[in-house]
This record gives sequence, structure tokens and C-alpha cells, in this order.
Amino acid sequence: MTLCCFLYITFYEVLNLSQLHTPYYLIDEVALKKNLEIIQFIREQSGAKSVLALKCFSTWSVFDLMRQYMDGTTSSSLFEARLGYEKFGKEVHAYSVAYSSDEIDEVSKFADKVIFNSVSQLIRFYGRVSHLKLGLRANPGISYSHFDLADPARRCSRLGVCNVQDLESVADKLSGLMFHFNCENDDVDNITEAIEQIGINYASLLKKMAWVSFGGGIYFTKAGYPLEKFCQVLKDFAKNYGVQVYLEPGETAITNSAELVTTVLDIVHNEVDIAIIDASVEAHMLDHLIYQTNPRVSSPEEGAYPIMIAGRTCLAGDLFGSYELDHPLKVGDEIRFADAAGYTMVKKNWFNGVAMPAIVVRRLDGTIERVRSFDYNDYIGCLS
Repeated sequence: MTLCCFLYITFYEVLNLSQLHTPYYLIDEVALKKNLEIIQFIREQSGAKSVLALKCFSTWSVFDLMRQYMDGTTSSSLFEARLGYEKFGKEVHAYSVAYSSDEIDEVSKFADKVIFNSVSQLIRFYGRVSHLKLGLRANPGISYSHFDLADPARRCSRLGVCNVQDLESVADKLSGLMFHFNCENDDVDNITEAIEQIGINYASLLKKMAWVSFGGGIYFTKAGYPLEKFCQVLKDFAKNYGVQVYLEPGETAITNSAELVTTVLDIVHNEVDIAIIDASVEAHMLDHLIYQTNPRVSSPEEGAYPIMIAGRTCLAGDLFGSYELDHPLKVGDEIRFADAAGYTMVKKNWFNGVAMPAIVVRRLDGTIERVRSFDYNDYIGCLS
């Protein structure tokens, strides 16, 4: 089975950009490496380990590079756990909001650590996974998120165990705890205060654990982030409670490392000029539709010419946004959207039967490889 999964590597196409048909995601390994070097710095200075959050980015054609700087992967499902095991290697942390009875035995074949979301699931499956390192997700009741939709501590949250006494009651079955309570947190003072609060509230429990994960959503690869201060916070926590600290970077690991490259198919006018491109927010950058945000255009540059950019599906709200560019757009022009790695390729879909973007990688040496393309057979293969 593993051999079959690697067959795509044999058929990588080495091309130049002029030979590529849009749309396609273009991953730049040079830009990716800059994030990975920051992760490596944190590993060396703080002792904290980092595992890639596959829910954000699972494009395994660049895992050869990423595994040089990271300690493994963390998953949210059986398939992600298997992907991490087969394609990334190293540590495999398997978490799920809820495992089915059929899944738990399969997960245990791939995982080094199995992390449960509830005490009831831990107790239900303990006998089948007790040979592994087990963890529970704790909900500390604090969080940082710009969106209620992504807030793990929102009212009536189902994510993690809220009651410390419930955690204490099963502490003898655990080797670690996961606190995933951030979303795009770029405030080092906020994360410092939160980690200190966790130490105070869970002190007796933490001293019984071997490891603690602070999850993902900490934007420490942002330009100007005070890395030394962050590293010291992690190092002090590990020393105070005798635990191995883990981070689970997703977007942080791959931010600004990819573009969605598209072409203008038509220009229509209805109060404003609207450029219709050969891609879709709904199908190819879904998070922007969900959170009602707009992707940044990396090319053309900003200027004085207003334009609305829209996707090609029949969804009325399939809009990338309104922009001011340095020249008027015309049919055939190329438009690139920045920061197109996180939560894009893992969420792309076949809405309207619109062709999926290919996945293209610019390697460290500048070589351009089309590592995956999609056609009608892929479309019908997802249906019945």
C-alpha cells in the first residue's frame, strides 16, 4: 500500500512556469524554508518540539524538506494519522474529536501518541491503546481567536475536558495533555500570560505528565515576533513542570510559502469592472468564504485601478474581493493570490465541476515540478 501511495513521485513533471496552465497552487520551498528555520531555532533554544498540523497542510510532496526541521505530525483523523506515518515519518500524534470503534485499532497502528477529546472516549478505548502514550485534550477556558467559529473556548464548546477534577481522575492513564486554544495568535504577551495561567491552574496534574502540547495557532513566524522571549517562556514551563513541550504549527509553518495562480477569463461591468478568473473562492480558497475575508493579491501590484475579482462558479458570492491594481486587467492576464497554502489544498472541492488547481512546487534549486494535476477521472472518481 505504501508503494502505491508513492507512485506520484515517479511522475513528477519538470517544467517552466510558461508551460503551466492555470489555475495552480505554486509552493515555493525557499519561502517555506524560512518558516522552517524559525521552527528549528525554537526547537534549539527552548527544547520544544514541533509537529506539523496536517489539518492545515497535507501536501506531502514537500515533506522531504519539512521533516528536516520538524519532529513529526499531528492529525485530526485516521486518514491524517496514516498520512503522517507513511509520508512524513518521525512522531505521529493522533487526535480526534471522536473515534469510532472501527477506527481506534487502525489509528493505533500508526500513532506514537493517541490523544482523546473526552474522558469517556479514553475510558471506552483504554484497553485497546494502553500500550501507547495517551493524552487528553484539556479546555482551559481561555483562548485567542479573531473568529467565534474558530474559538475552542466558545460557549458550549465540545473541544476538550473543562473540569480539572475529571482530568485528575484519569491521570494514571495519561502521559500527557494537549491545550489547543489559539488561532492566529501573534501576541507574545497574551500567549505568555495564558501559558502561565495553565501552569497555575493545572500544576499538580502537570507534574504527573511526561509531555504537554500547546497546540497550534501561535503565529511565531510573523515578522518581528520576539522569538527569544517566546523560547524562554517554553523553556521555563518545561523546567518547572518536568515535561516535554510540543507545538503544533500549521499555518505558522507554511505561511506566505504559496500562491494560487489564475488567469482572467472575462471582464464584465455592473457598476464596477469585474474580472472573472479560472478559479473559485468556494472551491479553492474556501476559508476566505467561510470567514468572510479576502486573500491578498501578490501580482499585479497595488495601484490606482479598481477591480472586483470573482470566481467562475454560479455562487453569487464567489468573490475574491475588491482591489486597486497598478494596471487595468484584460482577458488573459495572470492574477496571483498570496498565502495560498494553509487550509486550501486540504479543502479544495469539486463544486460546479470546476477543475481543481494543479499542485506545483518550486524546489530549493529553482526547479519547477508539477507534482499533481486533476482531470475528469478524478472528478467522477469522487462521485458515484
